[in-house]
Amino acid sequence: MVMQRDEAMSNPSRNEQRELWNGSAGQVWVESQALLDQMLRPIGEHVVTRVLDHSPGHVLDVGCGTGGTTVAVATALAEDGRCVGVDVSEAMVRAARRRALNAGVAADFVHACAQSHPFESDLADVVMSRFGVMFFSDFVAAFGNLRRSARPGARLQAVTWRHPDENPFMTAAERAAVSMLPELPPRVPGAPGQFGLADADGIRRMLVDAGWSDIEIDPLDASCSFPEEELDRYLATMGPVGRALQGVDDARRRQVVEAIRPAFEPFVEREDVRFEAACWSISARNPGG
Repeated sequence: MVMQRDEAMSNPSRNEQRELWNGSAGQVWVESQALLDQMLRPIGEHVVTRVLDHSPGHVLDVGCGTGGTTVAVATALAEDGRCVGVDVSEAMVRAARRRALNAGVAADFVHACAQSHPFESDLADVVMSRFGVMFFSDFVAAFGNLRRSARPGARLQAVTWRHPDENPFMTAAERAAVSMLPELPPRVPGAPGQFGLADADGIRRMLVDAGWSDIEIDPLDASCSFPEEELDRYLATMGPVGRALQGVDDARRRQVVEAIRPAFEPFVEREDVRFEAACWSISARNPGG
C-alpha cells in the first residue's frame, strides 16, 4: 500500500496518511495479511506477470505493504536481479522483512514516503505497485519522484481501483452503516485514498505532467474471494467502517457488524465471499534521464 503514505506539517493530508498507516490501519493490514493476500491474489499476480514480462534487473515496489508482490518478484528474479519495496507504514515494512526472511528471498525494504524519498537515480528497470499509489498528497510530485528513480526506458506498472460505483463490494459496508455511524467521512473524488486514482483521464494527465510517456490505462476486472467465515472480521476491521469501529466496545462492534452483514449476502456463495474488483492496469515509460 504506499498504503497508500506521506509527510510535512504544512500538508495535513500527507500527515493524515502517515498517521493512518502507522496506526490502526497499518496494524490491521499486518494482522490480516493472510486474508488480504488471498483476497487480492489475482490482482497481485497480474502486476507481477506484467513486471516480469519486461525481464527486469532491478524493480521498485511502491506501497509494498507486507511484501507479497515484492517477494514474488524477488523470488522470480533470484540472483539475477534485485527487488526493493517501499512503504510509509513501519509495521508493514517489518512484516515484509519477516516474510522475505521466512521465504529465504533477498528482497530489500525501505520505510519511507515514496513521494519524497531520495531514491538512488537510475535505480529501477520497472517501478511497480499493487494499490500503492493512490494515497499520495501530490500525485504529480510523487510520480515525478518515482520517474527520477527509474532508468531511461524503464517501465511503470501499477494497478489502482476504478470508480466506487463500479466496486459495490468495497463500498457496501459504509452504505449499510451510514445511519449507525453518521461520523463516517464522505468519499471525496480525487482525494488521497482508495479511489484517489479512479479517473483514467486524470491519471493520464498526472503521468504526463510527471514526465512519463507511452501511457496505457486499461480496465482490469479481477474475480476475488476469501472464506465466508472471515467476513465478520473483515467488516469489523477493514475500510472506513472498520476504522470507525476501532474505538468502540465489543458489544457495539458486534451490533454494527450484524446490522451491515445482510448487505453482503449478494457476495456470499456457499463457503466463500466473491466479488469483482474493477481496476485500472496502468503502464508507462520513462523517456529519458
